[in-house]
Amino acid sequence: MAKRVAEKWLQERAVPEYRLRVFSSASSPHNLPALLRAFRDSKTRIAGLTPIEDLRIRVSSERVDLWASDRESLIQLNTWLLKHGCETTGIW
Repeated sequence: MAKRVAEKWLQERAVPEYRLRVFSSASSPHNLPALLRAFRDSKTRIAGLTPIEDLRIRVSSERVDLWASDRESLIQLNTWLLKHGCETTGIW
């Protein structure tokens, strides 16, 4: 019975998650993590994109990891990042 309860609980709360890794480069936008946080919080706009409310951001020395449950919005963000000189791993 515990397995069934746990399975039901997971099915109700689990959502798909898509990831994107952005590598820092000289041509990438200045202070990319702050720009993405402001975009997520609807404090700034990026042309043609709707804010991703559940966008999560992790910063390390050489890359920025992004993940969210909205795959289409991440694909659009990836296209925008590539257009502005960032290198990415693509959506996975």
